[in-house]
Amino acid sequence: MYITYSPAYTIVPTYECFNRCTYCNFRAEPGKSPWMTLSEAKNIFQNLQNKSHNQNQIVCEILVLSGEVHPHSSRRQEWFQLIYNLCDLALKMGFLPHTNAGPLSFEEMQSLKKVNVSMGLMLEQLTPKLSENVHKYAPSKLPEVRLQQLQWAGELQVPFTTGILLGIGEEESDRTRSLEAISRIHQRYNHIQEVILQPHSPGSQQSYTASGFNPLQLPEVIAEARKILPGDIAIQIPPNLVPDRQWLIACLEAGASDLGGISPKDEVNPDYPHLRVEILKKDLETKGWQLVPRLPIYQQFDRCLSKEIQIKVQQWRHNINNFGDYQEISSKNPEIIGNS
Repeated sequence: MYITYSPAYTIVPTYECFNRCTYCNFRAEPGKSPWMTLSEAKNIFQNLQNKSHNQNQIVCEILVLSGEVHPHSSRRQEWFQLIYNLCDLALKMGFLPHTNAGPLSFEEMQSLKKVNVSMGLMLEQLTPKLSENVHKYAPSKLPEVRLQQLQWAGELQVPFTTGILLGIGEEESDRTRSLEAISRIHQRYNHIQEVILQPHSPGSQQSYTASGFNPLQLPEVIAEARKILPGDIAIQIPPNLVPDRQWLIACLEAGASDLGGISPKDEVNPDYPHLRVEILKKDLETKGWQLVPRLPIYQQFDRCLSKEIQIKVQQWRHNINNFGDYQEISSKNPEIIGNS
């Protein structure tokens, strides 16, 4: 039995964000976080290239994860251009970028599609009542804004990752409604690769005082999501937020099929470090699961890419057998690479 993950590295253009979600452990106040430079990014990418001879340190995906500059800020265009340039640089240096930078305009998303293999945005929850508490000072978390992003991604045929955040004050019916909305949009546009089921886990920087989502309830939520979502959407869970190995296995048995991008640091949940891939792989093998890598774009979505980016993706698919364990996977199970 197979479970996939993306060998990833996260870069953060800036931590500053105009939203103030009370459960956030990521953001900095506007003007309080320096912006990454292209020179800094180039050094990071060069170091990643230099480590490529070690099969346990290979990076395919560059996750560009940014705090949000206000849509009407005089700095918005500069911020967006930085994200575009970082993605372009990652592509040119041989990596496959995936951007999650909050809600974008239609034109911004259309532009970023030229330099990304996939993009993402958490739907979180559709319940309006969250705008009265955890999202009270987070205007880009309005349900209609998030749904609009999923629709625009579909219209632009952007291979997309979304998901729901569990344990932030929603009811069980709210989770069902959010998953049903994702399902409807995908059935219309056929562009959603993965849905993340992310349990809120309390961190040291948040002001939210409620307890986190009980990860022991996660298998039940996964089973329900698997009934609601179309079968061609992968269900992703973050392994660092399910610390009990037995319950991680229970999540896989319930229908989860992907562990997402495993990077040296979980920027969204910095208090919960990832296990090293080789340790996680051994743990899963003892329970009969084989952890295998994938690209940040699933194979059935290659059709959405420009010819130029398709060539880069195919190079990864064809050359990935140069990297130790990847050879066994790509030669025996070629459908696994880039497709769960």
